[in-house]
Amino acid sequence: MVRRRRPSADLQKVRDAEVRQASEARAVLQAQAAASRAWLLTFTDLVSLMLTFFVLLFSMLNVKLSEWKNIIDSLSRTLAPTPEKSVKAQTATFHIGTVFRKRAIDLDYLTSVITEGITDVEILAGAQVMRLEDRLVITLPGDLLFQPGRASMTGQAEEAMFVRGGMLQNIGNEIGVNGHTDPTPPLGDGFDSNWELSTAQAAAVANALRKTGYPDDIIAFGYADSRFGLLPKLSDERRNSLARRVDIVILPTAAGASR
Repeated sequence: MVRRRRPSADLQKVRDAEVRQASEARAVLQAQAAASRAWLLTFTDLVSLMLTFFVLLFSMLNVKLSEWKNIIDSLSRTLAPTPEKSVKAQTATFHIGTVFRKRAIDLDYLTSVITEGITDVEILAGAQVMRLEDRLVITLPGDLLFQPGRASMTGQAEEAMFVRGGMLQNIGNEIGVNGHTDPTPPLGDGFDSNWELSTAQAAAVANALRKTGYPDDIIAFGYADSRFGLLPKLSDERRNSLARRVDIVILPTAAGASR
């Protein structure tokens, strides 16, 4: 009598075989996946070696400190930008130069003060103070300040200028000095022409005013006898005497305002 195998035993074998095949398939797939990611390890090692190589090269270079700081600043601004601060627009219409600049004094007031101040000085008794439309002119006779043909002030004239010139040290008006001569050529060998003589005499008076404490620049001009024809028709001696003079010109504008 022949015995038959139970179907359940055959089915169990089939199932075991399928399980083994599935396990083997999963193992193969895992091995293939691991092999497919193996290049990442090689690439990572290669990048690390290249970075090390470039750092080594950079360390051997002579890096300029200024360029290095620029690179650091650029990276800092890129990685950690700082918020921009709004700056208020300037609303003031003045600047430091105008705030601390002296103010020009009224010419009418200066006329009365200077006229009163020079009347009691003997050597300046012949001086004239004229208030013109756009300026104040103090005319000093050249014969009282200088020797004929000379540009060095006498000791008495320097003392008088120092005493009375101090009235101008605190004003903010612009001041100029103009020298004039008569048509007679200069005496002696000191100057070749009246242009040089008049300029030198104007500079001498300007320097005397600076010594009294006037802080701003004084422009000195020499006109020689170019304005001799503007003098009134008087005797030759009187006219020549009026021509030899030095004019201190005070303008209504503040010193430095026209520069």
